Amino acid sequence: MSCEPLTLSNESPQTATHEPNTRQDHAWLSRRGFLFSAGAVLAQPGYVAAADTPETTAVKVGFVGQTDAAPIIIAKEKGFFAKYGLKDAEIAKQPSWGVTRDNLELGSAGGGLDIAMVLRPMPFLMALGAVTKGNKKIPMVVPIQLNIDGQGITVSNEFRAENLRLDTSVMKTKVMKAKGEKYKFASTFKGGTSDLMMRYWLAAGGVDPDKDVESIIVPGPQLVANMKVGNLSGFCVGDPWHNRAIREKIGYTAFVSGEMWKDHPEKALTMRADWASKNPKTAQAVVAAIQEAQRWCDQPENRTDLMQILSQRAYCNVPVADMIRLTGLVDYGDGRPVVKNSPYVMRFWKANASYPFENADIWFLTENVRWGFLPPNFDAIRKVVTEVNRQDIWRSAAKLASIPTSDIPKKIVRDEVFFDGLKFNMNNPVAYLKGLEIKRVSV
Repeated sequence: MSCEPLTLSNESPQTATHEPNTRQDHAWLSRRGFLFSAGAVLAQPGYVAAADTPETTAVKVGFVGQTDAAPIIIAKEKGFFAKYGLKDAEIAKQPSWGVTRDNLELGSAGGGLDIAMVLRPMPFLMALGAVTKGNKKIPMVVPIQLNIDGQGITVSNEFRAENLRLDTSVMKTKVMKAKGEKYKFASTFKGGTSDLMMRYWLAAGGVDPDKDVESIIVPGPQLVANMKVGNLSGFCVGDPWHNRAIREKIGYTAFVSGEMWKDHPEKALTMRADWASKNPKTAQAVVAAIQEAQRWCDQPENRTDLMQILSQRAYCNVPVADMIRLTGLVDYGDGRPVVKNSPYVMRFWKANASYPFENADIWFLTENVRWGFLPPNFDAIRKVVTEVNRQDIWRSAAKLASIPTSDIPKKIVRDEVFFDGLKFNMNNPVAYLKGLEIKRVSV
């Protein structure tokens, strides 16, 4: 039975394996064709030639205080922004994804943000006008991904008897017998990464996330508190909230997200398209600084320093112990052996973690269609992905940052494979939807 509710939000190896070998593939990829000039001469590390000088030295980058923000924070803390000519760079902590969205809508001209860390689907939903005020379409670009893996789903102790992990069918009987209020499962933004992963997990075991349980939106910092007072039975989010729930003995981690979808994309950096168009060299410099920060974050000898920095009040504001999964150590909190050197540790650069493969964007938007958040207009979806996903900026920044050619993907899409055996091919999202039993759309 729920206690008095806290304040909730009303915010509504990654290696490419798909070779473009059909007429449809070539049409889809033609915009990218000019990107693969492998013999380009790279600049010296940290050298910003006159042609690459940013239009402005001042940028303001928004972030949410969780471990995924590490590349942004390290770019500031370790001087990588300054190294690429952005000596007046500022990073600004945001309280939630909804506030981040609102500030991106405003842009700097309206007192908001032009650049921010986001859940991967957010900029595409904004460009479609699906999550903006008055359904206004806000052109956005995504030039870089921040990280892969490292998330999870934590459930309350009420599911210990069912030994709830990846297979949600074990809780089907329990949730169907619930009297009064339904069990509540939370994510942090409607149609965002955690929402879609939570829904996929529930539905894969036959639990309808809209009918059998209640799927709600709660900002990350409020998840543990709401579970503690009985308002939540589970949540999907990034760290540091899982270890906090375990430390407070109110729940356990059912699984870490890489077990569900290996090397899955997580947060991204987005920019307003009008700002990026006006400041192309500054956009390139921001991405180069983030790339260098990502490489720093993925050096094992830097992880202890990284956790110390992230723990500061200005950033994640939690004990270092709550971020221990950054070292690859996973304590599920339910008696399973503690895992060391987990293959699902959060990565920022390794396994092409930085590269914004566009197949993931198609999957996220297809799942938004699945749950009735978007109409099944796949021409519009492909168009917005082509416009928003800016791999060309990533590659130009990689030249500026002297990224080794061995670290630059040769292919630009891959098929996605999930824990239940389902595969997603970006060129046939309708076939994918037809194979799903629980959905809100007819195809």
